[in-house]
Amino acid sequence: MIFSFDAFVTNALFDRSGRAMFALGDGTVRLQTDEGFVTVEAHGGPLGGAVLAAAVHPSGAGIVTGGDDGRVVWSRIEGGEIVATLIAEVNNKWIEHVATSPASGLIAFTAGKDVHVRDAADRAFARNFPHEKTVSGLAFEPKGRRLASATYGGAYLWYARIADQKPTVLKWAGSHIAVEFSPDGKFLISSMQENQLHGWRLSDGKDMRMGGYPSKIKSVAFFDKGNLLATAGASGAVIWPFAGANGPMGKEAAEIGFSRDSMVVRVAGIDPQPVCIAGQDNGKIWAAHMRNGRIETLKAEKGASISALSVSADGRQMAWGDESGEAGVLEIPDLSGPRQFVG
Repeated sequence: MIFSFDAFVTNALFDRSGRAMFALGDGTVRLQTDEGFVTVEAHGGPLGGAVLAAAVHPSGAGIVTGGDDGRVVWSRIEGGEIVATLIAEVNNKWIEHVATSPASGLIAFTAGKDVHVRDAADRAFARNFPHEKTVSGLAFEPKGRRLASATYGGAYLWYARIADQKPTVLKWAGSHIAVEFSPDGKFLISSMQENQLHGWRLSDGKDMRMGGYPSKIKSVAFFDKGNLLATAGASGAVIWPFAGANGPMGKEAAEIGFSRDSMVVRVAGIDPQPVCIAGQDNGKIWAAHMRNGRIETLKAEKGASISALSVSADGRQMAWGDESGEAGVLEIPDLSGPRQFVG
């Protein structure tokens, strides 16, 4: 299924039932139903009209979006009706990053130099964590108790429910623009403005230098039960090994799906399978099995750069969107068999 939404696709996600959800640059959210898609006017008005960030609601029902109107909105279908609930509003600020945790039921979002936290089950709950510089990325640890924020000079670790605390600061020179925890919670990975990744082993704060990229890393994804990390930012998908206590320290990355005329800009993974999915800046999408080396093209048509990519929880479907507003939901073939050659 391919759709044309006529607006930049900010994010493509799946809810707990496996239905696709798209957040768009025109301020709307599109929710998949049996009849097609319904539209939610989540953001807009005189102050703005673009969705800047999105994440699945902690309950798994619907999508939480942040916009350039300063609003955080939960959009979903409830009892057959379209519902949009305002979670928070920050005057004169863009909500550029959103993170959610199904484990703790928490919702976090950035507004300039502040990180705000809300509880999906308690409307009175609110926390605010100030930073010296603008916050450029957010991620919850797997258990949902700690929250990582990316900023200039490193990453901060907060206990998401505790007020008036001093964070743990993981220092590394440069501008950090995104963060991601490993699925076992042992490592934190940061994407940097300087075309490289940086990582920390959280047990002792040990640094991990992960460089060598020709462009900015806009997307990372753990897969294969957390043993592998796929990253964008190169002519193929760059794969880092994370098995064992030391993760990628002292190990080399591999590159798969190399292309001479395009760059990988978005990645996703099928967990627990060793399957990486990559979206390119020429609109193509492919999947690779890291054990048998099989690579299958999932979207062969060229187009605008892929801007959003995700995999359903059961690993059977993929949702994608691009910068021109084209989007789709595709079945992912079984890649566990041997590589097939067509002569």
